[in-house]
Amino acid sequence: MSIRYGAWRGGPDPLEAPYDIRQALDDLGEDVLAGMSPRQALNRLMRTGSSGRDGLDALRQQARKRARDLRNSKRLDGTLDQVRELLDQALEAERGALFPDPADSARMAEAELDALPNDTARAVRELSDYQWRSPEAAQAYEQISELLRSQVLDAQFAGMRDAMSNPDPAAMQAIKQMMSDLNDMLDADARGEHTAEQFDEFMAKHGQFFPDNPADLNELIDSLARRAAAAERLMNSLTPEQQAELGALMEQAMSDAGLADQMGRLQRSLRAARPDLGWGGSERMQGDQPMGYADGTEALAELAELDELADLALQDYPGASLADIDEELVQRALGRQAVDDLQRLRQIERELQRQGYLDNTGGGLQLSPRALRRIGSTALRKVFATIESGGRGDHDVRDAGAAGEITGASREWRFGDEQPLDVIRTVRNAVLRGGPTSGRVHLAPEDFEVVETERRSSAAVALLVDMSYSMELRGTWGEAKTTALALHSLVTTKYPQDAIEIIGFSDYARPMSPRDLVEHDWERVYGTNLQHALMLARRHLDKHRGAEPVILVITDGEPTAHLASDGFSDFSWPPSMETVAATLAEVERCTRRGATINIFMLDNEQRLVDFMQEVGRRNGGRVFLPKTGALGEYVVSDYLTMRRGRRRSRSA
Repeated sequence: MSIRYGAWRGGPDPLEAPYDIRQALDDLGEDVLAGMSPRQALNRLMRTGSSGRDGLDALRQQARKRARDLRNSKRLDGTLDQVRELLDQALEAERGALFPDPADSARMAEAELDALPNDTARAVRELSDYQWRSPEAAQAYEQISELLRSQVLDAQFAGMRDAMSNPDPAAMQAIKQMMSDLNDMLDADARGEHTAEQFDEFMAKHGQFFPDNPADLNELIDSLARRAAAAERLMNSLTPEQQAELGALMEQAMSDAGLADQMGRLQRSLRAARPDLGWGGSERMQGDQPMGYADGTEALAELAELDELADLALQDYPGASLADIDEELVQRALGRQAVDDLQRLRQIERELQRQGYLDNTGGGLQLSPRALRRIGSTALRKVFATIESGGRGDHDVRDAGAAGEITGASREWRFGDEQPLDVIRTVRNAVLRGGPTSGRVHLAPEDFEVVETERRSSAAVALLVDMSYSMELRGTWGEAKTTALALHSLVTTKYPQDAIEIIGFSDYARPMSPRDLVEHDWERVYGTNLQHALMLARRHLDKHRGAEPVILVITDGEPTAHLASDGFSDFSWPPSMETVAATLAEVERCTRRGATINIFMLDNEQRLVDFMQEVGRRNGGRVFLPKTGALGEYVVSDYLTMRRGRRRSRSA
């Protein structure tokens, strides 16, 4: 085999180690063990983050804080302040020029200035034909028109302010031509006649007016519509008097420049193209720093993006996905660090699926068998962490690898075997398979053989888990689920010769796999049908006649349902005599079968205690009342004690 090396030209690093998903998976497992569904657990992981990286909650908080700071630091009437200041400068300079002039015309001009209305817009409009004596006053008045034109155009087209600082006739004509061509292109798009070539020609001709360099017409419309909607929200945010004043000033400035018709046409086209942008909204800006019309529009567009980002980060709408969050939006609003955190969250979600821990099937997001095994192992580690024991711990298998007395024969290895390997036969199989000239011995799974032993005594374990709605209401379901997964993991990995079945029971009972436990979704059903659960337990025990029968029951309430003669569940609260009698009759059948029933109660209500003590008296099993958080320790320790007792009795 030859290997060729070349320059790395970007993309995923081919030499990068596989992404370490273990911490994220353990976080996911903790929430699943606490009672969440896989989708709920993944959503929580995305919200809180993992491995020191912020999640969507932090992203949303940053967006909210940035929006709050912006609202509390700025106010939107800065353009009116600027116009009033320029008007005051013009009037002061003009009065200074008129005062030393003794002519009657000077007095008439002073009277005209004194009679100007207090309304800034009306004053500016009445001065449109005034013959200025002072050059400084004439310049200040002209700056008002230039300011308004630049503010309106810069609000709609980002970066236009510099172009409008000292516009010459050619520059104004270029702007008019751009707006005309833009409106023609939008009209063609509305008719379904727009082509990509038309957009390319437009950008080649007028690209200097669009520094954000949109890739296509949709991007251009989105950018322009967001700014137009923000400008409308700005106007709606002013007082009625301010709206009227600023609106009149801008209308006059755009009319004087010959742009009013094109601007109105553009506004109508953008509103029709993007009616979803909340054109009629308003904002409350309570700060002290005044902003001009263009800056205010920019600020309100930023606020709209921040609010949109916060809503997307909440992910509380149908079909929500991290792919909905635009990285460019995050970059503009919150910076590079937030983008890195978002990419890490996407990588976690992607790697959970790529590495085989999540299956996104047509039925929704599910944990894969690999993930279920790891969650079971996590549950088992949690249980063992609470078991107080000396030495290496009671859970160690001291005779691991030797499942009984060696018979002298061997057989092929099968998954779950505890027997020791027959090394000589294993290597011999590999040599025979590879041939005498291979030079090296390569072991394959089919080469392995194990030494046959006398079969060690086994147990058939039925774990009955109460799934009545009270388990969810009391907050005990997470602990019960953790215990069931831990015991299942222990039996299937450490003691594969034992047969375990988990049986959940509420109004009815049913066998449950680890996946069923993890993905269980609560329904408001009533009934604790222990009788049906014991019936299913007996069926499991009957499948393993040569094994020691063991029944473990986890419940928080006395039986309140049983199977009636018609086969349907009969619920009664308080428990009826029929339910009690039917349940105790099933206990008697299990006792005659030789099964030990050990009960773990999650509540100390007296009626429950009395009933379970009666079960213990009739069956000979034990009744436990574990303290909160110790259920797994009790159940697993009881199982291990039972196994050690079986080994001791066998050796005796």
